[in-house]
Amino acid sequence: MEFGIYTFVENSRELISGTFLSAQERVHNVLEEASLAEELGLDVFAVGEHHRSDFLISSPAVVLAAIAARTKKIRLSSAVTVLSSDDPVRVFQDFATVDLISNGRAEIMAGRGSFIESFPLFGYDLEDYDELFSEKLELLLQIRASEKISWKGKHRAPINNLGIYPRPVQNPIPVWIAVGGTPQSVVRAATLGLPLALAIIGGSPTQFAPLIKLYKNSFTKAGHGNNPQVGINTHVFIADDSQQAAETFYPSYADAMTRIGRERGWSGMTRDHYDAMRGPSGALMVGSPQQVIEKILYEYELFGNSRFLAQMSVGSVPHKSMLRSIDLFGTVVVPAVRKAISNVTI
Repeated sequence: MEFGIYTFVENSRELISGTFLSAQERVHNVLEEASLAEELGLDVFAVGEHHRSDFLISSPAVVLAAIAARTKKIRLSSAVTVLSSDDPVRVFQDFATVDLISNGRAEIMAGRGSFIESFPLFGYDLEDYDELFSEKLELLLQIRASEKISWKGKHRAPINNLGIYPRPVQNPIPVWIAVGGTPQSVVRAATLGLPLALAIIGGSPTQFAPLIKLYKNSFTKAGHGNNPQVGINTHVFIADDSQQAAETFYPSYADAMTRIGRERGWSGMTRDHYDAMRGPSGALMVGSPQQVIEKILYEYELFGNSRFLAQMSVGSVPHKSMLRSIDLFGTVVVPAVRKAISNVTI
């Protein structure tokens, strides 16, 4: 199994210290986090795309290029690229460039996006939400497959026998499909033979097991073999003991989830709800290294996943605490999980 970190690079006040980091300082912290992930032998570092005031990164490829220049082995991915409101030609060119800088370590994690700010920003109609993604994914995969293409669609100007450059080191550059729980999206990824990244940020992991089963069955039925790649992306925070982890993570997590939840008509995050989500059957992996080890192994039994990515910055967690969490993940949790699953066949 591959292990990594993903971040949305929040730009909000640290509730424990009361400080509000400058955008410059926050971005440089991310570079430090990525360098630490590399030093610890983690496999992937991923950066999300957003177009709103509480997140800093609107162009993941730019940040990944900066990380590429200071690392040598760790794979570099978006998490996600909001393909529906972007131009697949530019997405491919940007990530091909990251691939060249990194000597073949770039990946694209494409999704429709959980926020909608990019649609009006770039002049798209939300009524075309799913159609935009389907059409642009088709174009991206065609560009990935061929240096010169001819293409015509509804939401972009046609391309008539033109070359798309630069070409990446990897052939093909990996494209993952990120989903949040929609069966149609799962089937689409399987039919196209693309790896699946499933975000589990609420509820119980068991409720997602049928989706993974659907994906694997659809993947095999579509003629792509019986060994699909499945990634699980979830909220994780680790400290030296369970209570320390819970108390450090709760203020920023509750603030962020309450703020975003209210935008969508959900109730605010309470401490009781938080503690329940941290329980054995909840999706939230916040606790001691041993607690997180047990939860990752529990999900591995459910899904047989080949990748696990941890989002540790939900809200502005203090940078020192974030580095400690990454360190415990890389030095304690990951080695223990790798050892436990080394002789397990799912």
